[in-house]
Amino acid sequence: MALWQGDSRRSKTGRRIRYGRGKRKFEIGREAHLTTIGETRLKKVRTMGNNRKIRAKTTNYAFVVDPKTNKTTKAEITSVVENSANIHYVRRNIMNKGAIIDTKLGKAKITSRPGQSGNINAILISK
Repeated sequence: MALWQGDSRRSKTGRRIRYGRGKRKFEIGREAHLTTIGETRLKKVRTMGNNRKIRAKTTNYAFVVDPKTNKTTKAEITSVVENSANIHYVRRNIMNKGAIIDTKLGKAKITSRPGQSGNINAILISK
């Protein structure tokens, strides 16, 4: 089912607004694919202006930055520990921006958007 991202037909007080036009194709959005833990699978998506987005469907590696040494290391993801977007994402191991993951280096917070960038960048949380 398509996701319409246009303006509401109601004002903030609840009055019905009568627009002079209908819906447009560029106002349709795509359903979000939720990135999970697994062998890396990417999907290329054409966006407006013939640009590209790479969606990470599944991945099991993250590029983790240690803030003390400022060194980036590729670490394997073991599980999702906490997710402020939705508490049910934790048991489904869904990763998005702001989620806290458990890696081989320790706990890390995701700073990238895996559904739009295709990889997971994270910053190590100090113990």
